[in-house]
Amino acid sequence: MEMLGNRQLGITQQQAWEALNDPETLKKCIPGCDKFEAVGDNEYAVALAVKIGPVSAKFNGKVALAEIMPPDSYRLSFEGQGGVAGFAKGSSSVTLKPVADGGPGCQLDYTVQAQVGGKIAQLGQRLIDGAAKSTADDFFKRFEAEMQSRYGPPPAAAESAEAPPAAEPEEKTGAVAGFMRKMGIGRKSDKPAEGTDEKPDA
Repeated sequence: MEMLGNRQLGITQQQAWEALNDPETLKKCIPGCDKFEAVGDNEYAVALAVKIGPVSAKFNGKVALAEIMPPDSYRLSFEGQGGVAGFAKGSSSVTLKPVADGGPGCQLDYTVQAQVGGKIAQLGQRLIDGAAKSTADDFFKRFEAEMQSRYGPPPAAAESAEAPPAAEPEEKTGAVAGFMRKMGIGRKSDKPAEGTDEKPDA
């Protein structure tokens, strides 16, 4: 299985880097994860519950980081065993960079290559790919929510919330309004028209 994608984050590159290297943050954001503990230099013990179609399993495994270039990128390798459900192993590359238009926030690019075996492999590639995409989407929703609770809304959202309400549009005049005045509908001018004896109301 291969997957790649990118996300624009409403936090600085340094903030994103720190969060993606924080075991507690990753534990909160990875769906089904109830353990993400450091066991050595850049090595972590992981436990998470996985459900793909009719198959549910509890995976236990390890994650290791390599090719670390703060605050730009790292490579992550993982492997886990899910008992009779099977196994999973693979790697992922994560890259952070400023957004292309120079605005606030940063962009995260990722690629994932993985192999699965056992009952999970028998489910078919389409079901596995769909579950992987759903898991990635869920992770980023949780990650963005966690970052907003920690650092506040993205600058663009904050500016939008603080913007003053738009002014009420001024009364429009034109052919329709002029016709209505001729018919005696709507406001009349206080000034009498030239060439008439009409006087303004007292």
